[in-house]
Amino acid sequence: MSVLETPVSVEDPINAAILRVSEDRIAGFLRDPLAEIARQSGIDLATTTERIRAMLASGTIRRVRQTLLATSLAHGSLVAWQIPAERLDAAFEFMSNEDPFSGHIVIRSTDAATPGSQYRLWTTLKVPQGYSIVKHAEFLRAHVGAQAFRSMPAERLFALGVGHIRRRGMEPGSRSEALADVLDTKIVALSAREWLVLDALKREFQAHELVPDLWLARAAQAGVSSEEFYAVAESLAARGVIGRFSTFLEHVKPTAGNQRVTRYNALFHWQVPRGREIDAGREVGRHHIMTHAYWREGGPEFRGVNIMGVAHGLDKDVLLAHKAAIDAHVREAGIEIGYTNVFWGGRSEIKPSEISPQAFAAFHRARGVDPDTLRA
Repeated sequence: MSVLETPVSVEDPINAAILRVSEDRIAGFLRDPLAEIARQSGIDLATTTERIRAMLASGTIRRVRQTLLATSLAHGSLVAWQIPAERLDAAFEFMSNEDPFSGHIVIRSTDAATPGSQYRLWTTLKVPQGYSIVKHAEFLRAHVGAQAFRSMPAERLFALGVGHIRRRGMEPGSRSEALADVLDTKIVALSAREWLVLDALKREFQAHELVPDLWLARAAQAGVSSEEFYAVAESLAARGVIGRFSTFLEHVKPTAGNQRVTRYNALFHWQVPRGREIDAGREVGRHHIMTHAYWREGGPEFRGVNIMGVAHGLDKDVLLAHKAAIDAHVREAGIEIGYTNVFWGGRSEIKPSEISPQAFAAFHRARGVDPDTLRA
């Protein structure tokens, strides 16, 4: 069967079985990630590889790549932007297409006028080690004509995964028996040799590159032997730098056959008492619907919220039922919720943020800015 004849719908039972694993279940660095996807999904390796290649070629899968825990490699922040309505679309386009350091770019709205609802554009932003998030954000503010921005770096992480397919049909309140782990955001310094391997490791795969021993070509591109490549990658994984090998689906945009993997992207906000942030984050993060959960300080612009999280789904009312179950559970755990809100995602673009110092310097020099003036 040719790639063009291979089923590429997420509704196909074989594809769904593969995707339930390949979206976010292959943690760390593996020498043969495709074989592990096959093992966990119960689909033979040849079929698993063929289906992933076909879904990638058709656009059902947006990208295949080894993710990094970029919070360990670069300074990162969630940034909310207050931008005049007439400039909003142009700002979205610039962040999406021209700023490689902006990752998730989402236009959000609330169901009513609430604290912070004038902040319509939300982005994730990363800058390489040694540079200032705020200074780069100031550059972006001036360029897109934003009136204000709020930078909210993560103090701690409690959930970090996607898994849209395996979350379908999940019951509100479904959660793990154990509290969510607490992930630190401490920056890890790398050597030049480690950056060389990392650059080859994190690059997206094209369909034709998904073959047995897929890392051999990357080792050659990095100019190192396969054993050296494996040794560095496994060392980075042991140091908490490597995320997962993942097949990313479109969050909202239609895929093959005009199907949508998910329709609603909800950013939940909670304000909990100071000193209870980690307790609350671990309770929120244990809920299976949460793709992301973190401690971020929203400040007065967002009425002091300090726990945030993201959930996706096909039905808005179901997502609200999930949030109501989380609210009830947090209160049952003895943690007061002083204020809560939901920001709904609309137009969005999802891409990995660049974290290379060389790329950052070149970007600003090309725009007449001395990168040394953006040092932290």
